[in-house]
Amino acid sequence: MKSSDREFIAEAEEILGEGGKLLLELQDSGANPDAINALFRAFHTLKGLSGLFGHKGITDISHALESMLDDLRLGKIAFSNEFVDFLFAKLDNLRGIIEALKNGGETDARELLSEIENFRKTLAGNVSTLSLEGMMDEALLKVLSEYEEHRLKTNIGEGKGIYLLRKVFTLEQFDTQLEGTMKSVKALGELLSTLPTSENVPPGSLGFNLLFASLKPIKELKESLSSEIEGLIKPRAKESRAGAAISLKSASTTVRVDIEKLDRILNTIGEITLAKSAIRRIADELRDTFGHSVLVLDVYKISQALERRLLELQEQVLEIRMVPVGQIFGRLSQVVKRYSREAGKQIELQLYGEDTEIDKYLAEEVVDPLVHIIRNAIDHGIERSEERVRKGKPPVGTVTLKAFQRGNHVVIETRDDGRGVSFEKVKEKAIEKGLIEPGAALQKREVLDLIFTPGFSTKESVSEVSGRGVGLDIVRDKLSILGGFSEVESEEGQGTTFTLTLPITLAIIKALIIRVGASLFAIPLTSISETHAIELSALQAIEGRKVFNLREEMLPVTMLSDVFGLQTDPSDRAFVVVVGFGERRMGVVVNELIGQQEIVIKALGDYFKRLKGFAGAAEIGKHEVILVLDVESMIDDSFTRQKGAIHL
Repeated sequence: MKSSDREFIAEAEEILGEGGKLLLELQDSGANPDAINALFRAFHTLKGLSGLFGHKGITDISHALESMLDDLRLGKIAFSNEFVDFLFAKLDNLRGIIEALKNGGETDARELLSEIENFRKTLAGNVSTLSLEGMMDEALLKVLSEYEEHRLKTNIGEGKGIYLLRKVFTLEQFDTQLEGTMKSVKALGELLSTLPTSENVPPGSLGFNLLFASLKPIKELKESLSSEIEGLIKPRAKESRAGAAISLKSASTTVRVDIEKLDRILNTIGEITLAKSAIRRIADELRDTFGHSVLVLDVYKISQALERRLLELQEQVLEIRMVPVGQIFGRLSQVVKRYSREAGKQIELQLYGEDTEIDKYLAEEVVDPLVHIIRNAIDHGIERSEERVRKGKPPVGTVTLKAFQRGNHVVIETRDDGRGVSFEKVKEKAIEKGLIEPGAALQKREVLDLIFTPGFSTKESVSEVSGRGVGLDIVRDKLSILGGFSEVESEEGQGTTFTLTLPITLAIIKALIIRVGASLFAIPLTSISETHAIELSALQAIEGRKVFNLREEMLPVTMLSDVFGLQTDPSDRAFVVVVGFGERRMGVVVNELIGQQEIVIKALGDYFKRLKGFAGAAEIGKHEVILVLDVESMIDDSFTRQKGAIHL
């Protein structure tokens, strides 16, 4: 991909992200003119940007949406929920086109342009018009723009009073004085127009007429603005005490950096890390050969200094990659609002821990699993209002997103207060699909694990919310790729909680190097909870499965030598590495624990991507390449085999 295209994609994604926030504001607060204008400017910017980079399809779509928003700004079409939903859908279409650009593809925009034009036609002619004839001075009306006249009519229709504030400013400070006056007026109502005037303005000064609308009476306005105000039209409605709509916009003092540039820096740091390890190894060999000579001590000092500076550099670059989880929570709130409306359910979203930080790459990759979980909660979990009331629940359902840091992990919990998982229905569907035998005695955890089976669903009919054939298996698969874990807890009638546990970063990680027979492997420390030296004779067998008594708990164990078909040591001495979290834990039996080491995980490539059990490869020691174990997939396979043993 050309660097120019990368720049365009980064800019376009930022514009579309801001557009999503503005649509949420319109969904919450109605036809807010500030939000409509900001959204209009966003599409105008995208139109100009895409034209500059030669992406005609995006230019045409942005222009069509900009024109439709201009019609809304000018009152030529009416604001409605259908209008907002349509814009949400087109925003998704634009994201899809941008995503296709990443892979070097271009999208034909003709069908989308036809959809926009047809929808625009259906909205035309559904607006009421108000005549201003005889209501205000004709000379004043003639200087208003079409947009200002529309906003004037809208405010009169809403029963607001129309006022004229005359101010005279000194020539030297008119800009700051005018800006302060405009802010004061906007706090009391909507500023419709700022018109320069020369009437009764002394030399060396500038005069302005500020036309504005407000529900407040003229006496209160005069006191607040400390100025003479002319009332053109009296207000007809009572003032709302709900307060001004909260803006979703926020100021940012950040510099956007292409994540690929940071990846390249981290790759270089990874190479330097290998060089550092080599220097340390050479220092050890020199010490063994020459003892503690001056030269050997110098090499040790250089090695330690390099290690300290490299650690500082690594931490600083990783810190740059960190982003608050709130960035993805904001996008997920759009999902909740859209899908809850499509499903016809009332759902409130609660967010906690938005300041928790996570690696940018992981933040982007975990979005899809979270979207699947939320869609599952809306479609399967949360009941309709009438059903909730019958059950004694509040009519509005709740989806809670919570993030927090736990050691070197970030935990994201998604909880709903819906009907929970019906264990009987899950078992019936599993029997129907041949996943388990009739009469199989399954524990609660094993039943819950069944919902992660590809294509598994208890839903009889397919809806737009539930999706088509893509289930929760994508959640566990994606978490496995990211070196994370997923757990689910559910109580019938109370709700369901999904817990996703992710490493804070995947860039450079600490790993435990282990030996099985003559082969070395790496296990990320983020996946390990503890290790134990054991005698193989201490392992027990329950229903054909090996287990280890860990503090009076029977922990299932896997012999790594059996998994990969490796020749192992004849000794009875071994080690159990406990991996996983919560109920999804298991022990991995290995011959030797070599020690901890920082590694840079490299992908195995397309040829090996279907090879299960490995997250990638890493280089250690004297340029020796070892495989990094994919712990989540190993746990998943272990529990699958465990259920299979029960079914026999």
